[in-house]
Amino acid sequence: MPNTQKSTAQKIFGTDGVRGRANVEPVTAETALKLGRSAAWFFKNHETQARDRGRHKIVIGKDTRLSGYMLENALSAGILSMGVDVLFIGPIPTPGVAYVTRSLRADAGIVITASHNPYDDNGIKFFRADGYKLDDNIERQIEERVFGGDIENIRPTAEAIGKAVRIDDALGRYIEHAKASFPKGLTLDGMRIVLDCANGAGYKASPCVLRELGAEVIVMGNTPDGTNINEECGSLYPAALAQKVKEFRADIGIAHDGDADRVVLCDEAGRVIDGDDIMAIAGLNLLNLGRLQEKTVVATVMSNAGLDVALKAAGGRVVRTAVGDKNVIDEMLRQGYNLGGEQSGHLIFGEVSTTGDGLVAALQILQIMKLRGVRLSQLAQCWTRFPQLVTHIKVNEKVPFDQIVGLSELLSQAEEIVKPGGGRILLRYSGTEPKARLLIEGPEQPVLAHWSRQISQLIKKHAGA
Repeated sequence: MPNTQKSTAQKIFGTDGVRGRANVEPVTAETALKLGRSAAWFFKNHETQARDRGRHKIVIGKDTRLSGYMLENALSAGILSMGVDVLFIGPIPTPGVAYVTRSLRADAGIVITASHNPYDDNGIKFFRADGYKLDDNIERQIEERVFGGDIENIRPTAEAIGKAVRIDDALGRYIEHAKASFPKGLTLDGMRIVLDCANGAGYKASPCVLRELGAEVIVMGNTPDGTNINEECGSLYPAALAQKVKEFRADIGIAHDGDADRVVLCDEAGRVIDGDDIMAIAGLNLLNLGRLQEKTVVATVMSNAGLDVALKAAGGRVVRTAVGDKNVIDEMLRQGYNLGGEQSGHLIFGEVSTTGDGLVAALQILQIMKLRGVRLSQLAQCWTRFPQLVTHIKVNEKVPFDQIVGLSELLSQAEEIVKPGGGRILLRYSGTEPKARLLIEGPEQPVLAHWSRQISQLIKKHAGA
């Protein structure tokens, strides 16, 4: 038992960095300070020569959560104590941290965010010098030093201690980078856009870019107060956006999540256009232009099976990974693919970005609309979605599914019904939240609802909140 407890305590990195309730382990000032020291040690020793041939530097950005101040200062203190400089750039979207890390020739980047989670959660994500997320091996090395004692005696003194500076033009750098993903000479003149910034990190950048490109922009969710991030707004709650689109007779609605690495759209009729729609539109467009590398789109197991059918009919294909934009990006890098994403709205346009970027993704769809002179609703007709039902089941503990009595048999019964029609069932625990996620695809919605209800009730009985 003691060994099991120790192993659990020493694992703080999840599927996307460190995440949890703010000021509760592992998202505390104490652990953030240790993470800062450990990360500084790793990046200082990983490349003994700093990228700009001066002192080693780590960029720190954040979203708009109240707890960001606490974690920002704790991380900074740890980094500085190891003789590495800190460059403060937040609040700024997560893709902005990735880009500015490269732009400033820093040795690493850190973003303090819990993405789409409520404000009382927070998290810490790392980027390498090239703007890509850390691989598991690097995370493990940093993690080992958070809990180990081998760097405790490394204490630079006097002028060897790091210094911190605020980079005033960081947001401007990201804004120009995002605009550069839109074709020169093309504008958004004549377009009316409703934009929901989720009271998060994109509340300055996205309105600025869209307006500078010529659009009329009606903005909502752009008054962050530290506690209203993702609160009944943004990509998780697109109903208000859809209503505004219809009210203002806009051409399109755009919604980010709290750190603006996701995007969900609404067409002119208020219909939600999710990540699968965006991958279908962008993938088929790139395929038609001969610019889709290896004629392949990378998606996760959560994406709709209709995406595979649409790409195959056009001469392309879909490659699937485990859930998580990090897994999508890793596959893109391994095989040289240039488009991938998740149904949730993480879209990676590899020729432009090193991570999910909600603003850049929206701009790619906007340029297709402008160049073709068509509405978003018309673009979205390029594929047919299989009936799909995704259910999120809150749990108190993540009981292994094979230990839930009767679950295996129930899943088998459901699969016998949905598989003949081309459907499938996927059940997994979230890596970032206390939830089980159940996806069922099949020929008829009532059938999906029936089996989703049966499976959910059984899980709730054994592990539910």
